[in-house]
Amino acid sequence: MTTNKLARRGFLKNGVAAALGAAAFPIVSPALRGAAGSATSVDQSMSPSPASGARIKIDFDRQIGPIDRNIYGNFTEHLGRCIYGGIYDEGSPLSDSDGFRKDVLEAVRGLRIPLLRWPGGNFVSGYNWKDGIGPKDARPRRWDTAWQAEESNRFGTDEFIQYCRKIGAEPYITVNMGTGTMQDAADWVEYCNETSNTYWANLRKKNGHPEPYNVKYWGLGNEIYGVWQAGHKSVGEYGPLALEFAKMMRWVDPSIKLVACGGPTTDWNREALQNLVEVADYISLHHYGGSMDNAKEAHDDTGLERQIQVLDAAITTVMANTEKKERVLIAADEWNIWFRAWFKRNDDHKLEEVYNLRDALWAASALNIFHRAARTVKIACLAQLVNVIAPIMTSPTGMVLQTIYHPLKLYAEHCGSVALDALVRSDSFPEYPDTRYLDVSATTDEKNQKLTLAVVNRHPTSDIAVDIVIDGFNPQSTGDLYEVNGPSLDATNTFAEPKNVTVKKRSVPVGGSVFRQAFAAHSLSVLTLQA
Repeated sequence: MTTNKLARRGFLKNGVAAALGAAAFPIVSPALRGAAGSATSVDQSMSPSPASGARIKIDFDRQIGPIDRNIYGNFTEHLGRCIYGGIYDEGSPLSDSDGFRKDVLEAVRGLRIPLLRWPGGNFVSGYNWKDGIGPKDARPRRWDTAWQAEESNRFGTDEFIQYCRKIGAEPYITVNMGTGTMQDAADWVEYCNETSNTYWANLRKKNGHPEPYNVKYWGLGNEIYGVWQAGHKSVGEYGPLALEFAKMMRWVDPSIKLVACGGPTTDWNREALQNLVEVADYISLHHYGGSMDNAKEAHDDTGLERQIQVLDAAITTVMANTEKKERVLIAADEWNIWFRAWFKRNDDHKLEEVYNLRDALWAASALNIFHRAARTVKIACLAQLVNVIAPIMTSPTGMVLQTIYHPLKLYAEHCGSVALDALVRSDSFPEYPDTRYLDVSATTDEKNQKLTLAVVNRHPTSDIAVDIVIDGFNPQSTGDLYEVNGPSLDATNTFAEPKNVTVKKRSVPVGGSVFRQAFAAHSLSVLTLQA
């Protein structure tokens, strides 16, 4: 079967109808063992230098709202080497006694992931969770129709929960609304959360887990609108069925939080919510971007921000016709750069995207967008965690941190819990007047004792000097600046050259609530100031 390989990504990025996702995609990304900057990119040397007058103004009275730490979530799917050979590698000398890669565990813990989504993704629409429990050697091997590979089922619900506990993350499970039934979904909730003397709760106890897992977050299907999905449905079919799934699941555990499946169009989202507004706590949003052209990739972040705004408007429209008091929120539970790497049947190395510095800046801008949308975006899960469009890549003997790892780690470590409404002035890309060279978020803590500025300079060649003005906060005389940068926008981290894009920390003079700071070309700078 040969079909348009851009179908799924095009649907998610552009919101337009597309053909069936391919079952036999060639991998077109360079191998990680290669040298940095091996990919061909568009010449950026003709970008004009920015004019003077760039400015960031922060008023501590202008707060957007609290930031939910779940925006720093992540996603693992049974796809390629994400699970097997990624986080889970039985028999490897690098793994612990439970089969989890210790080097990967250390790197994952550095990201401080609060929420981990599993098992899919497209995989879940053909997944029977009951295959993945009980003695591992007795679990059935299945053919995964989503990603055209064998599935051993040696990593299932119990192993997923165990991994979440090891990294300190809340589990987020998506149920099968493609080939699965509402009874399957309710049984899964019972297995995870019930304490009663009932079959699935007792089976969990028999399998060595007497205490309930208390899984709070549950997704009602994955991309069920797409023809690449097993059992895909129209919104007219999905909405009423998802309501029945929600009822069955909540009748087992009334405390769970449910994520409705958002779609690529406003019509889908509005109609889905009209059916689910009374039961859904969130509606999902998926976005994949990317380009070898710097201006286009930066502009794609502008598209993500607009996608959030349009979905939020659809929520407002539906909420206006209900008596429900709690607003439905947005779960951006798949987001990343994905445009180079694809897959083919029976190949373990699927979707192994090699990220460059340009992609790291895009990821940082996406996190800035989630900060600016803090009132409505309460969950965001980078897709995915290891090997598959991921910040961490492994081999049998080691691992490498890709460029996008660094902004994820810095934001989780240093950004505050309250988003501030920063005023930003800078020149824009000539091709895209609505996309500035500077992308900024500002955060503080609950006591207003720390200010963190995350500043992305997307200009390919020029440093930008910025006048920074702060009202309502008196910083100490120096601050800490963490800069993510490399020799060029095309720089990559590979096994051969793992340190091309790194984080460098330095102290910078501040000199009061009005000061000037230069931000290097093609860089992310996270500047932390203490009161």
